[in-house]
This record gives sequence, structure tokens and C-alpha cells, in this order.
Amino acid sequence: MNLRDAVGLSLGALTQHRLRTALSVLGIAIGVAAVILLTSIGEGVRLYIVQQTTQFGTNVMAINPGKTETVGIPGVLGGTTQKLTIDDAEMLRRVQGVEIVLPLVVGMARVEGGGLGRSVTILGATSDATELWKVDVRQGVFLPPGDPRRATGVAVLGPKVKRELFGETNALGEWVRCAGWRLRVIGVMEPKGQLLGFDMDDLVYVPVGTAMKMFNQDELAEIDVTFGHESMTDPVVAGVTRMLKERHDGREDFTITTQAAMLEVFDDIMNVVTAAVGGIAGISLLVGAIGILTMMWISVGERTHEIGLLRAVGASSGQVQRLFLFEAIGMAALGGAVGLAGGYGVAFLLKLAVPALPVHTPAEFAVAAIVVSSLTGLASGVAPARRAANLDPIDALHAE
Repeated sequence: MNLRDAVGLSLGALTQHRLRTALSVLGIAIGVAAVILLTSIGEGVRLYIVQQTTQFGTNVMAINPGKTETVGIPGVLGGTTQKLTIDDAEMLRRVQGVEIVLPLVVGMARVEGGGLGRSVTILGATSDATELWKVDVRQGVFLPPGDPRRATGVAVLGPKVKRELFGETNALGEWVRCAGWRLRVIGVMEPKGQLLGFDMDDLVYVPVGTAMKMFNQDELAEIDVTFGHESMTDPVVAGVTRMLKERHDGREDFTITTQAAMLEVFDDIMNVVTAAVGGIAGISLLVGAIGILTMMWISVGERTHEIGLLRAVGASSGQVQRLFLFEAIGMAALGGAVGLAGGYGVAFLLKLAVPALPVHTPAEFAVAAIVVSSLTGLASGVAPARRAANLDPIDALHAE
């Protein structure tokens, strides 16, 4: 019995019991489709987060007041959280390796201009914001350089704010009122879009000193720092920590978050998601493997007489075993192909229905799905194939 004969007999056996074959194939298909769909969404989200997080570069860190790893509520047991100030930010410029230091104040306020108004996020920053955040000015200029402690009456509008307040007219030189402050518009930003769900176009930029007086604050919400290269992360973090502890009476009452740390945390989350996806796929494939094993075991019992005839015309036990293995692998491979097509199809439809949802399916995942499904079929077909190969030819011929 050559390979062509074995394949023909296997296909004939599968088509003879179409419903049973379809149910066995479905078990494998569901598992593969689950893997493709969930990994497509997971990989898409991972790429989206990495792209969003690293668009400012991997040599950025953020410093926030308060230590997130401490236990308890600040102040309850007599401790206090020292504020981050503009003086702290200015001192950080002395740390070796630091290139840009950007003090930030964030608040919400009503912005009025052109006879219209609404609540907008106000971002107090300095002239370094365009270089650190890699944003550009479309019209006019950005915040002027100078002493960050000084409050000046200027503002730069995000494109969405400009469009809603002034429409298509030129906003440069116009006046807006932010939280009671009268500010002259000196620039309009280029569209930037969403950043991790935050609309960068719906902002009003003002000098950090102005924002502190506007919101009656004497502290910063955050200090962003850039340094030469990602390889300098550890020494720069150590230098910043040392400088701030000296200024805060030896207390590390601040939190430093680097891009590398954020990506590491995200990778840990994605590893958990990947393990969950693997578990779901494993259960589905196990169900499919049991279905193939059951079908093949029943098939051996039903085809005992056929096996006896094959042995009588010269087929060896090894050829009989391969015949049943071909059937098991064929069902599993077909299930893998159906699941692959189904997973890709659902992912494509999901992307059309929800364009904002990132969906990406790596080619290696598709190849792995087919390989794993075929191996599953091989594993589930071993026991029935051995049973068929070990049947006594004489007894098999007498079977009905």
C-alpha cells in the first residue's frame, strides 16, 4: 500500500462519517480560532501601547510627588509628603546626563474666546515642551524661554480648542480668558491626536509660572526629564534620586517612572494575558483531541473487517498504523485551517467594526497554530492507530 492509497483510504473514511468528522474538526477549529483572535487583539494592544509610550523616546523619565510604594496614608502617622517645586526642577539640570527638565502643572478651567467658551485642560509648561514631547507649532510661536517662576499672559492653543473658539479665523494676537486670566494667543499647535486616550489637541499651553498662580498652587504635578541615551537610565535615576533626597531632608518622597520600567510592567501584564490565552487554547485543543481520539477509537472497532482485508492483501502493521495516523492528522490539520480562517475573519471584521481597536496577527502565530493542531491530531491518533495495527489479521477477517 503506497502513500497515495493510504491518503485515499483515509479521505474515504472521513467523508463516510461527515457529521462525526465535522464535530471533531470543530473542536480543533474553536481552539485555533480562539488563539488567533485573542493573540491578534493582545499583540495589537501591545504594539499600540509600545508605540504610544515610546513616541517621545526611551530616554524619558517622569517624577511625581509621593512614593507609590509606601504603605499607609501620608500624614496620618505624622509624616508628610514634600512637594515638588520649580526649584527642584532647576536643580535637576545639574545632574550629570540630564538634558531637558520640564516642570508641569495641570488643571481644568473654563476658556473663553471669540464669544464662545468651555472647560479645557490647561497645561503649564516651559519652552522645552515642544522638544521633549516632539510636538510642533503650526502658527505663531510656542511659550517663550525665560524664568519658569515668572507668570506671563500668553497662551498657545491646541488645534481643537482653536477651531472651537475661533473657527477658521486667525487666532494669533487674539485674547482668551482662562480661569479669570486674560491671555494673548501667540501660537497654535500642529495636530497630534490621541496619546493613550488623552487628546493632545484639546489643550491650552500656558507658562508654568502662570499656571501655578492661575490654580493657586505652589507645587508641580510632575517633572519630566530626558537624558542622553537609554543606556544611561540607571545612573541618571540614581543622580536624580540623590539630588531630590538631599533637597527633601533625606526622604525619598517622590516616584520616578522611566520608559523602561513602564514597558517592563506592560510586558509582565502581556505575559499573563498570553498565558491566559494559552490556557483557553489548551482547553479547546484538549477537547478537540479527545473528540478525535474518541472518533478514531470507534472507527477502529467499526472497520475491523477492513483492517483484516488490508492485512490479508499484504499491508503491514506499520502501514495500517500510518493509515489511521493520517486520518487523525488530516482532521486536526483541517480543523487548524478552519480555525485559522475563522480567527483571521473575525479579527478582520472586528477591525472594520471598531477601527480604534488595534488588531495585529503575527505570521508566526498562524504557522504555530497549524503545527500545534497537527501535532494534537498526531498525539490523539496514536492509541487508535496502535490498536488497529495490533489486531490479529485472522480474527479481524472474521469480524462483522
